[in-house]
Amino acid sequence: MPDYMFLLESRLSPEQRAAMMRVQELAAATVANVYLVGGAVRDLISGMPIRDLDFVLEGNPFRLVRELEKGGAKILEEDERMRHVELIFAGDADGSIASARDDVYHRPGTKPEIRWSTIMEDLRRRDFSLNAIAISLNPASRGLLLDPTNGLADLEKREVRALSIHSFTNQPIRLVRALRYCVRMGFKMEPRTAEWFALAIERGLHDSIPPADVGREVRQLAREEKPVAILKAWEAHQLLGAIHPQLARRHPHYDALNRLVRVRDEMIGAGYRPRLFAPATLALLRRLKPREQSAALARLELRSAEVESVLRLDAETRKIVQALTSRKTAAPRDAYSFLEKVPLDILAYILAEVSNAKAVGKVRNYLYKWRPLRQALPSAETELEALGLPRGPKFDKVIADLFQQQLLGKGRNPEERTKLLRKLAGIKEPPKKKVKEEKKKPDVKPGKKRVGPAEGAAHEARSGPAKASTPSTVTPAHTTAKAAAAAKGASAAAGHPSAKGHSKAHSNRR
Repeated sequence: MPDYMFLLESRLSPEQRAAMMRVQELAAATVANVYLVGGAVRDLISGMPIRDLDFVLEGNPFRLVRELEKGGAKILEEDERMRHVELIFAGDADGSIASARDDVYHRPGTKPEIRWSTIMEDLRRRDFSLNAIAISLNPASRGLLLDPTNGLADLEKREVRALSIHSFTNQPIRLVRALRYCVRMGFKMEPRTAEWFALAIERGLHDSIPPADVGREVRQLAREEKPVAILKAWEAHQLLGAIHPQLARRHPHYDALNRLVRVRDEMIGAGYRPRLFAPATLALLRRLKPREQSAALARLELRSAEVESVLRLDAETRKIVQALTSRKTAAPRDAYSFLEKVPLDILAYILAEVSNAKAVGKVRNYLYKWRPLRQALPSAETELEALGLPRGPKFDKVIADLFQQQLLGKGRNPEERTKLLRKLAGIKEPPKKKVKEEKKKPDVKPGKKRVGPAEGAAHEARSGPAKASTPSTVTPAHTTAKAAAAAKGASAAAGHPSAKGHSKAHSNRR
């Protein structure tokens, strides 16, 4: 059996892991059962990136949400009637918290009666089996997988299976959602689900999709890896009219979306997480007239801040490009300070849609050169402390000056950075250590053995007096006498024949 908690802890980002741990702590403090459900569990099992953390609480979640808000979470949308909260956790992790509930339909296609329930009933009421899986985060059952509709089998078969024959009748938005899941995951519809889907389209249920539900799907589209393929699947099944009646005839701006996806992938590879709702939605509606764009955004019941971000995107972009081409941002430090305040989605839009080389070049320098230098400053701070400068106003000024020099291309490798830090801080270079010269040893030719004075004298005595070739090689008389005496003593000690003969003759005379 897989260890799902280990998979979560190894697959979640640090920010997501911290958010999950905090929700567990708060749920335990309020004695409420909490579960991770839906997309996070589906993506964990299928091996796809985990983008959202959706939690279900057996109880009212608002007390827990208030505590999360105190810790830095940002509330995006609250639905008190449904007890559902969309939020961004501290650390920029997306997710939601909701109460476990059951939707009771007295007649197919009518509004459901909401009843607060347990986690098992909540899972059974969901749209597709691949979204009806949960992992317990409670102390007594932590890591337990709950799969009442056998969604694991459908994930293995790579199929999208609806949980009821009335699934599309009760919520027609599931027609749009089913296609999105098929394209995103590379799945196909389970045979019976495909039949129900075709019957719902034949009956025209897609014409009765609530606009607010379409707005939520448009919001999700901006986060998809294959938005163009999803839109083309919707278009093939006559579902684009749910966004705006004229969109099916004029079509989304697919080229703009493709450019945006390429830029987003490049930014993600560099460690950025741009939220591209405004650029992606504008590309979706680009071929509509301005009046029709405004009508479509109002009809989708999007948040007011979202609508404003789409309608003002072009105007905001023009202002930023104008500033980037002016003298105010000519210096790298001025351009950096300016771009630091620009949202990532607008920077992505500039890279995808703006043709001004000067503005695009500054944006690329900011994202891929200047910000990485800024993020590397903690290591420079550690190095400056090691050089002996204590933290304080002067310390902060040295680091700031270092960054300004790095923007100009100086001090980017470790050796240059150390020299620059010493110069800015007024710290002298350490004195160089003097290297002691070793005494030169006399050269000895290969194959020749060095001999001592005694051995040399004996050799000289045995070989006879040296021939005088030049005046400089004449040996003094007293030196020759000493050498002969030394040779005589050496010969006696070594048992030389001449020495033995001399001794014998001397004894005969005696």
